[in-house]
Amino acid sequence: MTTADTTPLAYPFNTSDGLQLADEYERVRDLPGLLRVQLPYGEPAWLVTRYADARLVLGDQRFSRAEGAAHDEPRQSEGRTDSGILGMDPPDHTRLRSLVARAFTVRQVEKLRPQVRELTASLLDDLEAAGPPADLVDTYALPLPVAVICRMLGVPTEDRPRFRVWSDAALSTSSLTAAEFEANREELRAYMGELIERHRQDPQDDLMTALIEARDGGDRLSELELVDLCVAVLVAGHETTASQIPNFTLTLLEHPDQLARLRARPELIANAVEELLRFVPLGSGAGQARYATEDVEVGGTLVRAGTPVLVATGAANRDALRFSAPGVLDIAREGNQHLGFGHGVHHCLGAPLARLELQEALSALINRFPGLKLAGDVTWKSEMLVRGPRVMPVAW
Repeated sequence: MTTADTTPLAYPFNTSDGLQLADEYERVRDLPGLLRVQLPYGEPAWLVTRYADARLVLGDQRFSRAEGAAHDEPRQSEGRTDSGILGMDPPDHTRLRSLVARAFTVRQVEKLRPQVRELTASLLDDLEAAGPPADLVDTYALPLPVAVICRMLGVPTEDRPRFRVWSDAALSTSSLTAAEFEANREELRAYMGELIERHRQDPQDDLMTALIEARDGGDRLSELELVDLCVAVLVAGHETTASQIPNFTLTLLEHPDQLARLRARPELIANAVEELLRFVPLGSGAGQARYATEDVEVGGTLVRAGTPVLVATGAANRDALRFSAPGVLDIAREGNQHLGFGHGVHHCLGAPLARLELQEALSALINRFPGLKLAGDVTWKSEMLVRGPRVMPVAW
């Protein structure tokens, strides 16, 4: 069993100019034990790359997110974000999550499908009318999830461009100083506080009003918890989906056999989205660290209490011990229990909504434009926690 610390490797491994899984992951997954890594900021951590180890760390309550607040948590930027609900453990995490969860059940989300389908058709009408080449990100991938989550929260249409800037900064790994990072966070909190107050004065039939009623009625939320919960829903509710729509489109264009298969068998769309969630490594690196609260053996390594562990879900989703032909995109793959939405108590709350949006967005796009193709070079996001095109010119 490995127990001694080794000289950590610089991390993350993935580059921002593409969606490839770094070769280094393939190498270290076959090594015994865990790998010691060092992010640009914070203390060294153990890195998990295998599927079974990932499920253990993400699902076992001996690993804590809240404990990170007492440590120099591994991170890619100087600024330390107050992670809100993502930085909590049960029972605090359970208390907050239960207030939002009702809006994101499969049953509740499915009621939104007609609206999402109508919205995708409208966006594609505009795109087609403007003619090629068109930027798929700006005209389609971004407006769709932004519109959906803003409707759910009651964000005015005219305010949507404002929070895009704040959202980018919240997910940035750039050279923002800690002070700049905090100033951005406080601006977004101030805006959200004003929006909450407007909802108090004029209640709406939306998620924000429901959260306000839970806060003001039963005092189950502090005012800051209410603000940060709305911020988290707003940012998380659009960013990953807005990135994955062009990511998945590009991946299908690079696998024309699978794209043709999906066009021939449109009933495979839900299955295709699950396979793309497994196949495409979205993160530039592993997610937020989990701290061992006691000594725990993980993958042949003894992780001492108080030590952080990072889980590389993109690598775990390519583990040959769990998935046959893991490096092959197969939209008809069965038994696809990927970790694209995480695992355990922090499993992505918005997974049902993301699945619905991705299904509708991809299906509508590839069926409207049988000749869909790239029409220029992709400009990639840089210095961000999530990877994907910032500009993706397409024609049809």
